[in-house]
Parts: sequence; structure tokens; C-alpha cells
Amino acid sequence: MDQFENLEAVSIYCPKCRQAMPVRKRLLLVLLDKEIYEYLCARCGSSIAKKDQPFGRPSTDPTVGGLPRGPNPGQRRLR
Repeated sequence: MDQFENLEAVSIYCPKCRQAMPVRKRLLLVLLDKEIYEYLCARCGSSIAKKDQPFGRPSTDPTVGGLPRGPNPGQRRLR
């Protein structure tokens, strides 16, 4: 069953829209041992589902997750 642990939802049934809708994944909470994500309906914005992702298993969605690794190239550092 390891092959399904990193599965990402593309669409989930939304009770408000009454049909399967595309979803947006949002980082909801970062804990010491896992991150909790929330799936939002792309049409109405309601929360549809939540997913726990333990650390050590990278997210397959490149738009969600970790913080930037350093200053942006065009950004100056304050001293």
C-alpha cells in the first residue's frame, strides 16, 4: 500500500456545489512530526477534506509546502 501514500487529490465531491470539483491544497498547520493540509473547493472555497503528511515524505505538489530557502535574488538583506 506504499504506492498510495503520496497520492494527491485533483477533484473531490463538494456538498455545496453538489458535484466533484477541482481542489486547491493549502498548508493548514505544521507540527513537529507532520504537516496538515486542507483541500478547498476551487469554485466556492469551502473546506472539503484534510490530509496529514508526515515529515520525510515530500509533497508531490510543488506549489505547497516548505518555506523559501533564502532571500530572493532581488531582495536586499537588512543589517
